[in-house]
Amino acid sequence: MRGVSFPPLPEPLPAAVVDNHTHLDIVRGDESLPVEEALAQAAAVGVTRVVQIGCDLPGARWAVEAAETYENMVAGVALHPNDAPRQPDLEAALDEIEKLAGAHDKVRVVGETGMDFFRTDEEGRETQAYSFRRHIDIAKRLDKTLMIHDRDAHDAVLEVIDSVGPPERWVMHCFSGDPEFARQCLDRGAYLSFAGTVTFKNAQYLRDALAITPQDRILVETDAPFLTPHPHRGAVNSSYMIPATMRVMAEVRGEDLEVLCNGETPNRGRAFGGSCSSQARTGDGPSATAGAPSRCDQVRRR
Repeated sequence: MRGVSFPPLPEPLPAAVVDNHTHLDIVRGDESLPVEEALAQAAAVGVTRVVQIGCDLPGARWAVEAAETYENMVAGVALHPNDAPRQPDLEAALDEIEKLAGAHDKVRVVGETGMDFFRTDEEGRETQAYSFRRHIDIAKRLDKTLMIHDRDAHDAVLEVIDSVGPPERWVMHCFSGDPEFARQCLDRGAYLSFAGTVTFKNAQYLRDALAITPQDRILVETDAPFLTPHPHRGAVNSSYMIPATMRVMAEVRGEDLEVLCNGETPNRGRAFGGSCSSQARTGDGPSATAGAPSRCDQVRRR
C-alpha cells in the first residue's frame, strides 16, 4: 500500500451529518491521521459525529476507550464475520464482546457482524452463522443497535434474521444489494447505510436501491479507511469524505442536498438510540475528555 494518500477536503455540507461507520484504528499505506486530526477535518466539512466500529477484540477494546475519550464519537463492538472462525476460543471472545457492549452508554452498536462469503469458505460459514446469531442475541438483551456486514451473502443474512428475529434497531452497513434486496431489508425494518461504493461507476444497482429507499431509512458512512468515493477511489478514505458521497446521493434521489442532510440527522437518532454524545455539538469539532487514556491518540496498524 505504499504511496496511498488522502484526497483533498471536499466542499463542506450545508448541514451537519454523521459518519455512521468508520474504523479510525485501521491504517492503510504509509500515511495516517491522528484521531483528533481526523475528527477535526471531518467536523470542518460538516461531519460532526462518527460511529467508530471495532471488528475484532483489539479493535472493540479500542473503540470503547475511544468513545469514552472523544465527545462526538460512539462505538460499536463485534467479531467481524471473517474473524469469528479464526478465534481460538469463540465463546470467550463473544463473552468479552458482550461485556464491552455493556461497558457504557456510548457503546451504541453491536457490530459489525453478519455473513461474508467472499473471504470465508464453506467450512467457516457455520461458525459465522453461529457468531451472527450470538451477536443478535447480545443486541437484543442489551438494547443495542445491530450493524450487519453482508458480502456476497444476502440470502444467508436474511435467513438468519428471519430465524431469530431482528432487534428493534438494525442497520445494513455499506449496503451492497439491488432494489429487490433493499425492499426485503426495508420490509423487515432495516436502515440502509450507503458508503462511497454508491458513487462507483459500476454500481448503478446501488443507486437504483438508494432511489427506492424511503428518506427516513437512509444513513451514510465511509467505512474508512476503505471505499473512498469517486473520483478518489483507491485513496485512503476518512470521515471528511462523506460530503462527496452525500452529493451523489442527493443527485441520485433528485433531492436538495440540505434536505437530505437534515433528514439524516433524525435517522441517526432513531437508528442508534439518540445523539452521538450527551453534549452534542456542531461547532468547533471534537474535544478530548479530561484525563482520558492517551492510547486513543494513536492508531494501530493491522
